[in-house]
Amino acid sequence: MQETVLIIAGHVVTLQDALVYGAVLSLVLLVLLVWLNARGASQRAIEAAAAAERAREMDDKIATLNQLQAEMTGRIQTFTDVLGARQNDLARVVVERLDSVRTSVGQGLSQQAEKTYENLSKLNERLAVIDAAQNNLAGLTSEVLGLKDMLSNKQARGAYGQGRMEAIVRDGLPSSAFTFQATLSNRLRPDCVIHLPGDSRPLAIDAKFPLEGFTALRQAANEEARIAAGRRVKQDVGQHIKDVADKYLIAGETQDLALLFVPSEAVYADLCEHFDDLVQRAHRMRVLIVSPSLLMMAIQVMQAIVRDARMRDQARVIQTEVARIIEDVRRLQERTLKLDTHFRQAQEDVAGILVSSDKISKRGERIESLEFEQPASPVPTVAVPAPPADPQQSRLPLASDVLPSPLMRRAGR
Repeated sequence: MQETVLIIAGHVVTLQDALVYGAVLSLVLLVLLVWLNARGASQRAIEAAAAAERAREMDDKIATLNQLQAEMTGRIQTFTDVLGARQNDLARVVVERLDSVRTSVGQGLSQQAEKTYENLSKLNERLAVIDAAQNNLAGLTSEVLGLKDMLSNKQARGAYGQGRMEAIVRDGLPSSAFTFQATLSNRLRPDCVIHLPGDSRPLAIDAKFPLEGFTALRQAANEEARIAAGRRVKQDVGQHIKDVADKYLIAGETQDLALLFVPSEAVYADLCEHFDDLVQRAHRMRVLIVSPSLLMMAIQVMQAIVRDARMRDQARVIQTEVARIIEDVRRLQERTLKLDTHFRQAQEDVAGILVSSDKISKRGERIESLEFEQPASPVPTVAVPAPPADPQQSRLPLASDVLPSPLMRRAGR
């Protein structure tokens, strides 16, 4: 019985100790089972009472539900009757609405069909206009391609710049103020020379501007190509500026300034923005680079100079003509005064004639009514008065002025 069964934390448990511990544990478990059974029985009793209470409540609820179901059945029947009536009314209203909608839809469709026909007609007209515009665009495209081909050719591009420069010069100056392709003493021919008044030296204009470098610059795909194109622009334009200065700036024969015409505003803007050193070099070499707008402004200034010179040359002629005009105005004034005198004299004569005619008409009326008067005295001798000294009174004497009234009445009788 003292045999060792196991050792727990240094404590030796023998077989006897194990049996004692097992008996105690069995007793505790038995007491626990009895307590749990008693508790379960009381719990089951409580649950049975609760179930009975719930069954009673359930019966009450079922009775209430049955009552509610009966009421609900009556209400549903009433609602069904009302719903049937309302459904009939709704069907009638829907039919009426459908008829009206069908009528309005038919009218709307007919109107829409008319509008669609009108829109299609307008669309056909616009398509015809678009076709015409497309044809014009096709023609414009061909013209643009032709212009591109022309600008790609150096000679054709030079002719284009020459033509544009000539058009600007012709529009702004008289034909005597410019000459195209004039020959200088060095046997060179600038594109145009302008003759300024008061100076025998002409102003030379060159219209052959190198554009190949600018084309390469715009078509450059990377930075290296752009740098190479910039060097080409500086080389070509710089050499052309030097050629213009050497060819067309002749001391004593031409002006101290020459114009280099650039036929494109965009090229001129690129030149001023990115190649300012070339512009400054041209200024130092007395070559002025001008775009079409700047050339037009310069031509307008020259036009004003030519007009002022012509005014100075014609000042004496203008003064003579003004004096003649003043003399004509004075002569016109004298003749107007004479005509006014004649008008006043004629007016007075007409007034006298009206007075005499009035007297004659009155005496004629008296004769018609046989109203005669006895002569108060014998007939006097008629004397013709002498003409007055005043030219306004130089008019022929009337019968009423010469004959007295009784004699006039007798003559009338």
